[in-house]
Amino acid sequence: MTDRLDSMAILIAVVDAGSFSGAARRLAMPLATVSRKVGELEAHLKIRLLLRSTRQLALTEAGLSYVAACRRILEEVAQAERIAAGEYTMPKGELVITAPVVFGRLHVLPMVVEFLKKYPDIDVRLTLSDRNVHLLEDHIDVALRIGALPDSDLIAIPVGAVRTVVCASPQYFALRGKPTTPGQLAQHDCVSYDVLTSAHSWRFLQGKSEITVPIHSRLIVNTAEAAIDAAVAGVGVTRVLSYQIAAAKRQALLEIVLESFESSDRPVNLVHAGQGILPLKLRAFLDFGSAYLKNRLSDAI
Repeated sequence: MTDRLDSMAILIAVVDAGSFSGAARRLAMPLATVSRKVGELEAHLKIRLLLRSTRQLALTEAGLSYVAACRRILEEVAQAERIAAGEYTMPKGELVITAPVVFGRLHVLPMVVEFLKKYPDIDVRLTLSDRNVHLLEDHIDVALRIGALPDSDLIAIPVGAVRTVVCASPQYFALRGKPTTPGQLAQHDCVSYDVLTSAHSWRFLQGKSEITVPIHSRLIVNTAEAAIDAAVAGVGVTRVLSYQIAAAKRQALLEIVLESFESSDRPVNLVHAGQGILPLKLRAFLDFGSAYLKNRLSDAI
């Protein structure tokens, strides 16, 4: 049975990686072993689970339902092991946490450092990514999410809010002037962070109505840090989240404009699956993390 569970885990790794070679790399296992294990599983079941071609790999109809069942089985086994290991009687074990890159570096990592000092029997795997991962499929215990949350079965704990800001360097504003209305951005050079905003137009509030104003992006980047560095260097006006420029603002490297035209604050939440009784390691982190972040974000807006 243990060998069967191992084969199930390998099959899931193949599906998640999209290839046998990708799974072999993730698992640090020979490619031949990965292929053999999946083949043995198909031989045991007497069904084809995967459709293989030179370009892609896809699940058969039977494979789809079998992989879904495998995920449930392996999660139940992991749950049983966590109970046996004492995760429900004392805070111990590994926590997997994800957060956006800049927010994670500025706020979540310092919080995790303090958390680890307080709980020596808990280990943390922290993944910083601006991609919203699937908590259950990616085996994430808790995620830090910024912005409105879609309706789901996930449990959200509010820890604060951040806001969108338009800013540029004092030197840029000295040369080009400060825009006092959103429409004046059409006469400015802009640096667009394409994860947060469009490279062609930005949206603002005018009274109770939302307006869209055209912009000219002299530079388009895919990270907030790059947008901020470019703005500090005087390339143009950028639009990012308030916490991302907190340090640059304190050092007078960037000035904020058009504050009265910004839309409502963006909520910040700690999110978890909330299925069944929470392990004490997760409960400890949620209690510690929510208090820490609420205090830290109280002056981040």
